[in-house]
Amino acid sequence: MAGASGAPSELWDELFLEFFETFRDGSGEHKYRVRVRRMASRLLVGDPSDPLPRTLMIDFSDLLVWHPEDAGRTLAGLLADRPDEALKAARLAFLELAKVEAPDLYKKAKDALRVGVRGLPVRTPLRAMGREHVGKLVSFEGMVVKSTKRYVYIRRAAWQCRKCGATTYTESVGGRIVKPEACPRCGSADLREDEEEHELADWKRITVQEPPEELPPGQVPVAAEVELFDDLARLGNPGDKVVVTGVVRAVRRSRKDARIELAVEAAGLDVVAKDAPVQITPEDEARIRELASRPDVEELIVSSIAPSVHGLREVKRAIALQLFGGVPKVFPDGLKARGDIHVLLVGDPGTAKSQLLKYAASLAPRGVYTSGKGSTAAGLTAAAVKDPETGAFALEVGALVLADLGLCAIDEIDKMDPKDRSAIHEAMEQQTVSIAKAGIVATLNARASVLAAANPLFGRYDPSKPLGENIALPPTILSRFDLIFLVRDEPSREADAALAAHIRAHHAGAPPKPPIDPALLRKYIAYARVNCRPRLAEEAGRRLEEFYVEMRQRAAGSGSPIPITPRQFEALIRLAEAHAKMRLSPTVDERDAEAAIELVSAFLKSACIDAETGEIDIGIVMAGRPKSQAEKMALLWDVLKRLHQEGGRQPVKKSDFLAAAEARGIDAAFAERVLAAWHEKGMVVEPKQGYVEPIL
Repeated sequence: MAGASGAPSELWDELFLEFFETFRDGSGEHKYRVRVRRMASRLLVGDPSDPLPRTLMIDFSDLLVWHPEDAGRTLAGLLADRPDEALKAARLAFLELAKVEAPDLYKKAKDALRVGVRGLPVRTPLRAMGREHVGKLVSFEGMVVKSTKRYVYIRRAAWQCRKCGATTYTESVGGRIVKPEACPRCGSADLREDEEEHELADWKRITVQEPPEELPPGQVPVAAEVELFDDLARLGNPGDKVVVTGVVRAVRRSRKDARIELAVEAAGLDVVAKDAPVQITPEDEARIRELASRPDVEELIVSSIAPSVHGLREVKRAIALQLFGGVPKVFPDGLKARGDIHVLLVGDPGTAKSQLLKYAASLAPRGVYTSGKGSTAAGLTAAAVKDPETGAFALEVGALVLADLGLCAIDEIDKMDPKDRSAIHEAMEQQTVSIAKAGIVATLNARASVLAAANPLFGRYDPSKPLGENIALPPTILSRFDLIFLVRDEPSREADAALAAHIRAHHAGAPPKPPIDPALLRKYIAYARVNCRPRLAEEAGRRLEEFYVEMRQRAAGSGSPIPITPRQFEALIRLAEAHAKMRLSPTVDERDAEAAIELVSAFLKSACIDAETGEIDIGIVMAGRPKSQAEKMALLWDVLKRLHQEGGRQPVKKSDFLAAAEARGIDAAFAERVLAAWHEKGMVVEPKQGYVEPIL
């Protein structure tokens, strides 16, 4: 048998037909003959659940093991080097096979039947694709970050000669139909477009970008435009991870443009399961099981989180639990409970917050790192952008959708524009991103854990002020975080000496090595997220209930602040489940409950302490201020309204208001800050200097 490059073209369709007719799978069944019969039954009954009812997909590996005189390798070489000719020959063979195996299918959908290919053994990285791949068959993996709507495409344009009536066809090139110069029968140039005879196909363009977890550090992501035809145009939604098999095309936008862009015409597209982003071999699974059996596995995992960063044990433990995540649930009434854990780090500059975020994003099976200073609402969620070629709007997804079933690290979240920051509210609690712009109405999955970092407003954290006055984040964002940690830079001779020794050793060429290799830990996390769904044991559930009820009892007295809410109770359950996942346990036991209680208690004692009363008050996070401040603000509002009414509803002199506040034991500086906050919210106006008036 001649090689692929030397085989006579008239034999290629015969070889493909022989392959389709004789190839048997492992069970001894004629694989492609059976596929054609099944296609016929699905297409004829109109099964809407099958995305590929008219395309016969060739598994490339089948060609490599089909051995009549090595014809399979001949066809495999032809497909790789001359895919256009090979796919054309394969389609002719498919039509011949359909005549015999499914005559009704052939009669009903002859023009719509296509051949595709998938499963190339070698994948070409997107950033390695170049001129040598033009006209070749390639396979690559990536994330769909942009998608147009589906159009009807003229694959072959029909032209009728006005002189002799003959019809001729021309292939569309670069999205444009090509008119023949003359009729091939009589030579006349008088041709008209016969729209009723056009050969049509569904068409969609997607943009596929390198997966975030495979992006080299410091590099700009590389993307490729992929054109999908026929049945493939139903696949490839924004946020999907896909494996594309297709022919590389050289696209020149205009004759005067010297630049040639590379695009891919897809011959096959497989959507990869998002919950399995990391390839785990049987050897890897054995190592993972061995590691999980160790009694100190939890401590080993925590010690492997950013070992170059000294201390911060509680923060690292929280990040470890966040990487594993809880168990998402769907209740019988349709309501959903998220399993993702959100963590916020608030602290002084130079406390390694950014390093922790980057390390966590690199460990997550699907991690995306972004900085609030350079992020917009569209960049974090999704946007409708105009396609430069078609003029229509396409859907482009952002970081939270790309991090679906993974982790999104947002550094300097306090530096974001408030309008942009509000876009992540829905993603953090509802786990979705909704968009309704330019006629595009869509809801995308954003089931990502959020690890964020923020700096204090005035450079360093002031413990005399509540959390809301230290950072520029509203309660609507703060309340969505399961854990908030204050990372403060406080001088301490013992701690400073240990930190200095750690840094010196690091720079002297003896950096600490993680107990678990990062590559293995990444696979361990991915394996646990997919295969471990621990259930809450009775003892663990009772212990969590006891803690919740005990904390709630602190608010039983008149005027007492509320220390905890049901939202924190759900966070306790998520943290306990994540702790059980760390050792691949099928149940959540008491030690998991105690670990969750310990972390939540640390969060409450650091971020939710009322500086005036010294009591835990969850209102600092949920409402932005402790109850003691809320009561003072309510009193000040009553004072302002009374002065306004007693003055005949005229503007109140600011000095009179401050004096009335001091008479009731409220500090004048606090009253000044409250007035400024009311003015910013539009609750009061300043009609003239030194006077204020409430908006009633």
